[in-house]
Amino acid sequence: MNPWTASSIWSEHGDGPVVAGLGAVTPVGRSAWAAAQAVRAAVRAGISGFGPHGFMVDAAGKPMCVAAFPWLSAAQDVASRIGDSLAAAIRESLLPLQATAGPDGAPTFSLLVNLPSPRPGLPDDLCDIVREHLVREFPHGIERIGVAPLGHAGGMMALRSASEYLRATPTAVCIVAGADSYLDPDALEWIEDTDQLHSAGERNNPQGFVPGEGAGAMLLVSADTASRMGLQPMDRIEGQGLGREAHLIRTESVCIGEGLTAAMRGALSGLPEDERLTDVYCDLNGEPYRADEFAFAALRTRERFVAASDCVAPADCWGDVGAASAVLLVMLACIAGLKGYANGASALVWASSVTGERGAVVIRTSVFPASEGY
Repeated sequence: MNPWTASSIWSEHGDGPVVAGLGAVTPVGRSAWAAAQAVRAAVRAGISGFGPHGFMVDAAGKPMCVAAFPWLSAAQDVASRIGDSLAAAIRESLLPLQATAGPDGAPTFSLLVNLPSPRPGLPDDLCDIVREHLVREFPHGIERIGVAPLGHAGGMMALRSASEYLRATPTAVCIVAGADSYLDPDALEWIEDTDQLHSAGERNNPQGFVPGEGAGAMLLVSADTASRMGLQPMDRIEGQGLGREAHLIRTESVCIGEGLTAAMRGALSGLPEDERLTDVYCDLNGEPYRADEFAFAALRTRERFVAASDCVAPADCWGDVGAASAVLLVMLACIAGLKGYANGASALVWASSVTGERGAVVIRTSVFPASEGY
């Protein structure tokens, strides 16, 4: 499978793949279940995983506020943070597959990995480093692998490629994963220098974002393959949409949400005309650009929602998790549906990359009973 790219507008709906496994590593939980419970608690009680960086200080001389893996040293390099968290998330997502494996062992899988787009603090060969790391971690499992650096919305684009692959090869197994970490010293200095760091200090921005890190993975198969292999589906991908925004953040142009509108309309287009969604999960992180963009897109699609502005934005719990956003957001929506604290049968999930990619999916959980363990 080749690395994927976004068309200017793309949508799909109908019987998409099902999610049969989830994995996550976040600053507030080292598994999908723990992270989802922490976010739910944060929404209800206002708690977060924020804390001072181990040694980085801002222009005011105060420790930078970050959302970091508490079990790792602040000095550990970004490439290994990303590689190790990715491997853990993928391993967790494979547990249902391993539980149903026959005498020949679990089948091989295709793997699509989304990473951050280039920025200060990332090695130029990050994609190669991560690819080699994962091949070492899963020497007998990965049948094919694609790695692309597409940021927040890249997981949606990987999901599109996985859906197309599973349609063409319905007996296959595919994992879509994403990971990121902003916690390199050069990255943190760049975030502050470009007025993105959330803080009240001089040169900082109370409307900036809290740098975070995280990894997520989801195991995807066709519904028939899930039945054949004895896998319990957790949700179904009901609709998908991609778009591209020409007016980017930190530029002089004004964004009115055209790319995100296209992505949301694409994902919503296959739903019954009278269905209105109650649940929205997104990667809003406190920056006005993202809030304005979503406001425009929500106004254009308001007839499809009970209240589009009533959304879950977990960046206020685990920080901005960058390229892990799309997969982790799908995970949250899926577990909310399975555990019965979702407000409705379907949820819209959207994400927005700084390089212009936009993605949205509708997931539906009402067609499946709750899975054991979730």
